[in-house]
Amino acid sequence: MAAALNGELAAGGSPLPEMLSAKGLRAYFPMRGILGQSAEARNCEINATIGTAFEEDGSALCLECLESMLRLPSHAFLYAPSAGVPELRKAWREMLDLKNPSLRGQKCSLPVVTHALTHALSVAGQLLVDPRDKIILPDLYWDNYELLFDEGCGASLQTFPTFVKGGFNVAAMAKRLLAPGDKKVLLLNFPNNPTGYTATDTEAHAIRDAILHAAEAGKRVVVILDDAYFGLVYAPGVRSESLFPDLAGLHPRVLVVKLDGPTKEDYVWGFRVGFMTFGMQGAEDIHYRALEAKAAGLVRATISSASNIAQQLLLQAYRDPAYAAQKAGKFAILKARYDRIRELLAAHPEYAGAFEPMPFNSGYFMCVRPIGVDAEAVRKRLLTEYGTGTIVLSGLLRLAYSSVPLARLDALFANLYQAIRQVRDASAAPGRPAANNAGGG
Repeated sequence: MAAALNGELAAGGSPLPEMLSAKGLRAYFPMRGILGQSAEARNCEINATIGTAFEEDGSALCLECLESMLRLPSHAFLYAPSAGVPELRKAWREMLDLKNPSLRGQKCSLPVVTHALTHALSVAGQLLVDPRDKIILPDLYWDNYELLFDEGCGASLQTFPTFVKGGFNVAAMAKRLLAPGDKKVLLLNFPNNPTGYTATDTEAHAIRDAILHAAEAGKRVVVILDDAYFGLVYAPGVRSESLFPDLAGLHPRVLVVKLDGPTKEDYVWGFRVGFMTFGMQGAEDIHYRALEAKAAGLVRATISSASNIAQQLLLQAYRDPAYAAQKAGKFAILKARYDRIRELLAAHPEYAGAFEPMPFNSGYFMCVRPIGVDAEAVRKRLLTEYGTGTIVLSGLLRLAYSSVPLARLDALFANLYQAIRQVRDASAAPGRPAANNAGGG
């Protein structure tokens, strides 16, 4: 895709390609990824492609207290500081303690405001990742990491199998951390996009121990926590807190940065506000102020500052007495969909012959692996024959049940089952070889 764009730049003998940097020549817009597939499904009756959430009537799932905020004080129209509105930074820090009781009493930085999570990841990459560094992460990951860290930072993604025996593959992660090399950069995303999986309490403790073991073995470990979907946990025994409290005071050679924000937690996808919070054993205020200053400098160099209007709206929302109850109500809508999917899978044993659900317990998504057929062929069949949009990643079909009304979930899975059967039958027709499953992970 980058080569095609460079060819267009050179059309007619234009010298434009010579004007770009090497990074510029590698840059591209991912038309074949989630955005392109979502665009194809835009007019579908059932659209389970995009990671937003909707009410049962199809309207955006958002908080009523935010919808009513049409008037703001005049200072909301001024520039926000590059590090963010101070009152909002303090409010988010206090909320971190409420959402993560294990963090109470621990020292960490004041959150720095970014232009949502993608920008936070970019700033973290600029601040912490060198060219040719290897980013350790599960092999089922959000495809934008490639643009952010591979193309953006010149690093490479070093994956390990996400699952083993139905759970998170801590042993494979630990092996990567102990491989040769003094510096290790670990990227963890819970709840995970695309799988909708969060580590269990037991797995979270094992992840902490593996990181500690690597630090004690002399490694310098940088841990980037992509907590974009934090709090959306639906099953018992699943880690309800971030890993940040476990790692912020773990070891002097473990630096952890928590990236989170209201985008998914508070259902405000268009506000574009995120937070970066640093933690490390032994770090004092002077160290954290320096880290905050460096992060704010990178924010200044890229966007100047995040939207002040969005920050002021959020600050008012967090002070609204109805905030907690409204947020709980929106959570209940998503959990009801998760529960219904579990019921559907249990009630339809025939589905097991068509697809294998990947482990899922949280977030916006789940993934299935079609059995005996190509996932892209199934996606196309769903699109053209059933008016149903899905996303293909690593040989899996990602289903964003966050954007499918409860009453349409039965149809979503029935359509999926029928589409797989039809693709399988077509592949096995006389004169055609049977398709191989293009599985991944």
